[in-house]
Amino acid sequence: MNKTIGILGCGWLGLPLAKSLIASNYPVKGSTTSEAKLIHLTELGIEASKIVLSEKGIIGSIDGFLTKIETLIINVPPKLRGTNKENFVAKMEHLLQKIEASAVEHIIFVSSTAVYGEVDGVVTEQTIPAPATESGIQLLASEDIFKNHSSFKTTIIRFGGLVSEDRHPVTMLVKKEGLKNGEMPVNLIHRDDCIRIIKKVIEENWSSVIINGVYPEHPTKKEYYSEVALQRGLNMPDYEADKTKKGKIISADYLLNVKNFKFLTSLKK
Repeated sequence: MNKTIGILGCGWLGLPLAKSLIASNYPVKGSTTSEAKLIHLTELGIEASKIVLSEKGIIGSIDGFLTKIETLIINVPPKLRGTNKENFVAKMEHLLQKIEASAVEHIIFVSSTAVYGEVDGVVTEQTIPAPATESGIQLLASEDIFKNHSSFKTTIIRFGGLVSEDRHPVTMLVKKEGLKNGEMPVNLIHRDDCIRIIKKVIEENWSSVIINGVYPEHPTKKEYYSEVALQRGLNMPDYEADKTKKGKIISADYLLNVKNFKFLTSLKK
């Protein structure tokens, strides 16, 4: 039997990932913060637990959840917008204490290219991060919590902006006026390719590495979002003329040049 996979956070990415792993005959344990969602997860074949991470501690049977898990996918994005901002690093520190007391062998930490900040030019996994947002700062600090730990191995995946058929930033952009940075390149990835990357990490044991998960085509924001808007029958996004910033192109160097990974899902799907 395949090793048991734990997914901490069965949401927009975590739930379809769980379904894909189950279809590949992996036993999957998954968490949600919603009592109502537990039944749905169970019906899908997921061994479900209600786990709530907070700055003050963890609510729910986290010890039971971690039992028998060999690979744990931490897929919990920071909540740093609006009035209910949190200390994401403190949440991860509480989680680390529980992982240290468990038999988990491998952590896959879902991070973001936000850790690179606002640099211009080509960015690879060897580029030194310089986060410019609170989200990027806390994600980078959280990466460091799990990276180079003696009791387990860690794979960090820094995904670009995630898109799918049912969730795409163009639907919000077309409602705004005076959009900036239209000449800067996009750094995006389709959810389907995210799932394929995570499964490759598990199946081929890509551990103790940092991976940039970004589709290898980088049209300008104006070009890309205008084409997608036209394809979806939406108004054209309103970008101001501004060529002062070059922006960054995030290269998936490890995937493309080390592992020969093939991205299969177009950003326009």
